[in-house]
Amino acid sequence: MAPPSDTSQPRLAPGCRWGGTEQDRVILFPEGAIKLQGTGRQVLERCDGTRTFADIIQQLQKEFGKTDPAKIRSDIGTFLEQLQKKRIVDY
Repeated sequence: MAPPSDTSQPRLAPGCRWGGTEQDRVILFPEGAIKLQGTGRQVLERCDGTRTFADIIQQLQKEFGKTDPAKIRSDIGTFLEQLQKKRIVDY
């Protein structure tokens, strides 16, 4: 599997959904749950199927302006690729 392209529209995969409380959000999926905090949570909250990967990267670059843009793109692409392999995210 490859990382998302700029035009990909990441979203939670079928069978996955948000759960937990607003403070302790988790992604529920058929095999279990993942507790999300920090940047991982910020990324997945933007994966709504309407924003493109490029949109998500652009929003996070504004938020983390001091971080190298290429590093943001690479790290988030790798993160989403790992979640796709676990069938948590589709794009």
